[in-house]
Amino acid sequence: MLIYGNTPRDIMNMMWKRKFKFLTIAVLIFIAVTLIGCTKPKTKLKALDQFWDTLGGKVMTKSKDE
Repeated sequence: MLIYGNTPRDIMNMMWKRKFKFLTIAVLIFIAVTLIGCTKPKTKLKALDQFWDTLGGKVMTKSKDE
């Protein structure tokens, strides 16, 4: 595919000539994605936690016989 007469190989060569700028942008994007992932609060799976606690015997259940 030709873009303004440049081949993909020419475009890659131009990017690597300016690799400091390219790597800086890549690192900034990586850091931003990492920080966005860290800011979300951890949600507790209440129903699933209660299910496993009941199976493990931590939560006493009432049976119909009692």
